[in-house]
Amino acid sequence: MSYLNFLRETAEKAGNVVCMGLDPIMDYIPARLGYRIDEIIPNFFEELFDEMSNRYLKPAAFKPNQGYFIRHDAPLQGDFSGSLALSKTIKLCREYFPRTPVILDFKRGDIAASSANYAKEGFERWVADAVTIFPYMGSDSVIPFLEYSVKGLGTYILNRTSNIGGKDFQNEILQDGSTLYEAVGKKIIEWAKKYPGTGAVVGATSMKELKALATLYAKHDISLLIPGVGSQGGSAEQVMSTLKKAKYDLRIVRINSSSGISHPWKKSRHIPENWASVSADALEALIDECKIG
Repeated sequence: MSYLNFLRETAEKAGNVVCMGLDPIMDYIPARLGYRIDEIIPNFFEELFDEMSNRYLKPAAFKPNQGYFIRHDAPLQGDFSGSLALSKTIKLCREYFPRTPVILDFKRGDIAASSANYAKEGFERWVADAVTIFPYMGSDSVIPFLEYSVKGLGTYILNRTSNIGGKDFQNEILQDGSTLYEAVGKKIIEWAKKYPGTGAVVGATSMKELKALATLYAKHDISLLIPGVGSQGGSAEQVMSTLKKAKYDLRIVRINSSSGISHPWKKSRHIPENWASVSADALEALIDECKIG
């Protein structure tokens, strides 16, 4: 099955297009969940997944951010507890929510041979259904990832990101009057013709840019991964409205919220006793905003 059809099928089964970001922050995780990182983080997500399952809450994708896990590794001391926590968390996703896309957010991109190694890491070692990469080293950097499309796997290319500094380069005006993010968008369309399943990361915090790119991508079956909803200030309701007006196939978009779901108490810095229920409430609210059908 192609990655695009996998997205369509899983969105229809879930009834929504929510991507649940898995970005564990130790300061906001209950201390009672264990002593080692590779116990605490998986136990945290397992309790949350239990609550989600009991309430029949199913997102349409998961997006573990590798950096939040491997920062806990200390390789020279033989400590790979962060990587082990990530592997356990991905296995929990597969166990609790079979056939739900797992998008490994690791933002790679290097010269051709190195990119091939990173692609093997993401798709073959972590067994991700899709990965995120950046495009700025060009075709020989990007294509080793895109070649996995023949196996039904997806690659999301950073296009117009949700972070504040994204405009520093992505909105730069080129000689032909277009912006850099528009030039990247054209290359994404070009690559997608040969490698279906090529997607784009476009943030929910830049609605003008999202509208322009969604309108362009609607004609070319480019899957969108849209971060920035929740704690970064983006509105899922606005995103859904914008995509509908662009006549974009909602089944191939995934709207991501990370700490807004897993740590909705982040601003108050107070972990509630019923934290799993609070997190599930946040997920349920986002699912309601991102329903399809």
